[in-house]
Amino acid sequence: MSNLEQPRLSVSTWSMHRALGRPVIYGPEASGPQPATPTQPPTLTLLELPAAIAKAGLHTLEICHFHLPSREPAYLHQLRGALDAAGVELWSLLIDGGDLAHPADHERDTAWAESWLSVAAQLGAKNARVSGGKQTPIAETIRRSQHNMAHLATAAQKQGLRLMTENWQALMSTPDVVLTVLDALDGAVGLCADFGNWSGPQKYDDLAQIVPRAESCHAKCHFAAPEQPDRVDFVRCLELTRAVNFAGPYTLIYDGPGADEFTGLRIERELVLPYL
Repeated sequence: MSNLEQPRLSVSTWSMHRALGRPVIYGPEASGPQPATPTQPPTLTLLELPAAIAKAGLHTLEICHFHLPSREPAYLHQLRGALDAAGVELWSLLIDGGDLAHPADHERDTAWAESWLSVAAQLGAKNARVSGGKQTPIAETIRRSQHNMAHLATAAQKQGLRLMTENWQALMSTPDVVLTVLDALDGAVGLCADFGNWSGPQKYDDLAQIVPRAESCHAKCHFAAPEQPDRVDFVRCLELTRAVNFAGPYTLIYDGPGADEFTGLRIERELVLPYL
């Protein structure tokens, strides 16, 4: 395997949401491009983040769209330079708004998601991730999501990107639907498998059905209190990836209690290291 095909540690800017000042999360309903607007004093800027995570031993990153303070080419060039200087790979731009399955707004939301693809390309990302949608999964909404994802996959390919989706939000809430959508798209869209998006007694059986298709993984550990991870749940999820020889990045997702996000990430990192 090449270096980029080996399992590796990654982190999402969602894990640094507090450090970045808890910017407002927005989607296509907002009018015009929205800068990341902190709602509390940040302790770190997005330009400083690549060096900070590299210091913590993390060299792959995913960026949530709402954490970008600007979409201007000059800023994107500056951020790409910061990533390169820190030796940090940008795995994906996480397009976290919109509803590709919405009966009335899906065209608007698909166009909005498409507008982010050039941003991802300018930043040097390898992928862009979208949600399948927020609608109840029935035949009509599944078809609508598939149609819009197919359009975005073609647009992404033209930008040198791979489109990804995730077992996230209402439409992709069961393994059957996730696999139905992916099969209909015939390999044009990749999958990010998230440990934390599903719950209940069937969680592990459900994840086991989709992890063989995963090209990346959101490794989210639940914390009962600061520095108190649910190790049993997290390790059980990690074992599912080992069983299928998962070879993508494990993106650490920390949104647990406690203000120190780097401490939470350090705990998750130690738990994931044996799986690299």
